[in-house]
Amino acid sequence: MTESKTIRVAHSPDSDDAFMFYALAEGKVPTNGREYHHELSDIESLNQRALKGELEVTAISIHAYAHLADKYALLPHGASIGNRYGPRVVATSPKPDDVKTALKGKKIAVPGPLTTAYLALQLFQPDFEAVFVEFDKIVDAILEGSVDAGLIIHESQLTYAEEGLNLWLDTGEWWFQETGLPLPLGGNAIRRDLGEDLIQKISRDLRASIVYALEHREAALDHAMQYARGLDRAKADEFVGMYVNDFTVDYGESGRKGVTTLLERAADAGLIPNHVHVDFVKD
Repeated sequence: MTESKTIRVAHSPDSDDAFMFYALAEGKVPTNGREYHHELSDIESLNQRALKGELEVTAISIHAYAHLADKYALLPHGASIGNRYGPRVVATSPKPDDVKTALKGKKIAVPGPLTTAYLALQLFQPDFEAVFVEFDKIVDAILEGSVDAGLIIHESQLTYAEEGLNLWLDTGEWWFQETGLPLPLGGNAIRRDLGEDLIQKISRDLRASIVYALEHREAALDHAMQYARGLDRAKADEFVGMYVNDFTVDYGESGRKGVTTLLERAADAGLIPNHVHVDFVKD
């Protein structure tokens, strides 16, 4: 007996998310009648839609989860985790000796108020002027001189040097030096009101899609290239490898600890409303 249900799955139009959801989008894994409608939007827009509870399943920033935990639970897979790498602060000028002091009071382009990139930078240096800019326009803002520096995510992490920009701070490396943990940037969240039975079934479908992509890498990368935003295949493969890996199949102990530690430190610093109980769906 098949189960007919259409589930909206929202994610970013990026090569890593496209890779992750390739098997679902192309019908490569059985779903027992559950149909998945993919909605693509930038991560900050998805964060804002999740605040309204609009989507059954959505990619969100871990920062945003602090504001969504009453409506959504985190799936145990689908995470984007930086293991000693993550969003980067770049600028036209060379890296200063004391980055934390140099960033104080500076005007910095950031990709959205609920992004984990913004939260990590606030934990590093809370005293700066945030200028919210769409993620794919941050490099232009730096080059035009409308900001002193920019906090880049997605493919720009691999291409900033080609634009003549200099790395000041890798938040993922800084976080590792601070905590010994990987930096959890984003995850897949599922709305609690779907009920435990359906949540479990959707969870299995999404996990199967990730595993299939990793086991059929070339075909999944072919699919992902349409969202590579100018990266050649080698760099797109590198970028996918950064954010679709073993952590994506399951956070693991260190990934889960990274989430709880990040949100605990954010709450202690007054950067999120309160301490959050992090609730992962059980496999």
